[in-house]
Amino acid sequence: MNKLIGLFAEPIGSLLAYIYSFVNNYGLAIILLTLFVRICLLPLYTKQIKSSAAIAEIQPKQREIQIRYANDKETMNRKLQELYAKEKVNPVSGCLPLLVQMPIIMGLFSLLRNPLDYMAQPEMVVAVHEAFLWIPDLSQPDSWILPIAAGLSTFFTYSQTMGSTPSDANNMMSGMKYFFPIMIFMMGRTFPSGLALYWAVGNGLMIVQTFFLNKQKEKQALRTEVEQALKKKK
Repeated sequence: MNKLIGLFAEPIGSLLAYIYSFVNNYGLAIILLTLFVRICLLPLYTKQIKSSAAIAEIQPKQREIQIRYANDKETMNRKLQELYAKEKVNPVSGCLPLLVQMPIIMGLFSLLRNPLDYMAQPEMVVAVHEAFLWIPDLSQPDSWILPIAAGLSTFFTYSQTMGSTPSDANNMMSGMKYFFPIMIFMMGRTFPSGLALYWAVGNGLMIVQTFFLNKQKEKQALRTEVEQALKKKK
């Protein structure tokens, strides 16, 4: 696992060092790196959101089949597969983008937790200890502000995600919605503040992305309803 993480952490570390060579500010370099990674992952994240929305739309039909054929698993599975084929929905397609993102996210996490393990550039030995805003040393934990920002942004990210996923999944995620942000807050108080900065900024960007994607989805749904209403009138 460490070797796999290193395959992603080392090139990301080189990119971070490259950005630092231009901006000459470690905190700003982390923010720009986070922005770059989020932009690169946006197509995968968009696909994940759309897949979750598509599954949510067919959930009433899916539930009806599960209730009707509760005592006949074979028929129920066949009917569900027919429903997925008819609606052109793959229930596992939303997992693929997440699986692709995970090694990158874990690589970033490991890099910013132990930056000198993955960056051999001499200037980065000093850079990771630079001050940024109110933080005197980005290699040391920030006691309150960044951990709170990381925890709150994680909470809002989960809230947005739960709003665009089926209710069954929401039931499973409801406990995590509160537990995970608290865990991130506690971890943020012990990890280097550079890592907490990445987490807070990354979640902030994800909240903005999700907001605009949801708006786009709502417009598309309204457009579809109008088109269907016009067809019925004809």
